Amino acid sequence: MPHPTTRREILAAAGAALTLTALEGCSAGFMGAKRDTLPATRLQLPPLRAATDRITRITVCTRPFRAQGPRLDVEQIGSKTIVHNYGHGGSGWSLSWGSSSIAVQKAMATGARDVAVVGCGALGLTSALLLQRAGADVTIYAKELPPNVRSSFATGIWSPDSRICLQEHATPSFKRLWENMARESFRTYQSLLALPGNPVEFIDLYEVRDAADQTRRANPSTDDRPPFAELQSELIADLIPHAEEFAPGSHQFGARYLRRDTPMMFNLTVYARMLMLDFLANRGRIEIAEFHTPADLASLRQTTVINATGYGARALFDDQSVVPVRGQLAHMIPQPDINYGLFYKDVAFIPRRDGLVFQVIGENDYYGYNDDTTIPDRAEAEHAVSTIAGLYK
Repeated sequence: MPHPTTRREILAAAGAALTLTALEGCSAGFMGAKRDTLPATRLQLPPLRAATDRITRITVCTRPFRAQGPRLDVEQIGSKTIVHNYGHGGSGWSLSWGSSSIAVQKAMATGARDVAVVGCGALGLTSALLLQRAGADVTIYAKELPPNVRSSFATGIWSPDSRICLQEHATPSFKRLWENMARESFRTYQSLLALPGNPVEFIDLYEVRDAADQTRRANPSTDDRPPFAELQSELIADLIPHAEEFAPGSHQFGARYLRRDTPMMFNLTVYARMLMLDFLANRGRIEIAEFHTPADLASLRQTTVINATGYGARALFDDQSVVPVRGQLAHMIPQPDINYGLFYKDVAFIPRRDGLVFQVIGENDYYGYNDDTTIPDRAEAEHAVSTIAGLYK
């Protein structure tokens, strides 16, 4: 069952609950999911101290979207066998273990036991660790390391079908591939729960909507661009808890409706550091290097290379199928008592322990599409924080 971490999931099924009648009389959830019984007691969430003067930094990432989905093929370039592992849109962290398992199987099938990984983000680190577990000696080559790689600037919510491909490319074979990646990643993440620093944990995420939101979603703006694929509710609904609805008066946000989902969250600073330390503890090597063309890879001593360069693959391999999708986060001082997230008026708030994050995500998944700018927008950041702060006034 989907959770409110992408705009399309909310907008696509908004018709399931677009009336202002009493929620008790409805038989389906806001997004078509089964609705649990409304809680009898009043929901009271700890207040969030959201204010623009508490913003500590603003980061921008460039998500690598490919209309046909991630690139996972094998290419021969000179004497090098290149296994590609990039182009996951907004699902890089979410699908990393499953996708990297596929890449590692292909790399190990070459017979090589000394393997190079290019890139040190979500896909590079998980590829390197899985190669080690398969018995390979591994060297990571990267221009930048966490926390300065693009994937370190992700939101941190498990969203395995966030801009994973266009609906027209969601063929039966792609769906099977995606489901295997999602389930393998989900299983792996369960083994990381309750570790020191909480690299992975579950949170409650509340979508808040008022009368204006209901009216707007009942009459969505027309958009003739191709829709993005939505796969969670179709293929992995058994992994996601049922949603709960809260009617006006049953919570502290006045005459609004609330919908509660329970997704996984990654505390990326702790999580990326944990992966790096695990890799180095297993005798992994890291070399700072920059590659401008595929021919530059000839300098590597390894004959088998996993390419996990993310958006960088667009320039490195001249892959014009990679489309940038800009995403900006406003980071705010951590608040230890806040363990819930919010989605309100096209703004998401996620309670990461390394700093609360706020993001304008727009009305649909085309927000930030084909925008490769990385200069922080202070006005957008303040709008995101102020929107969420307005719920507590």
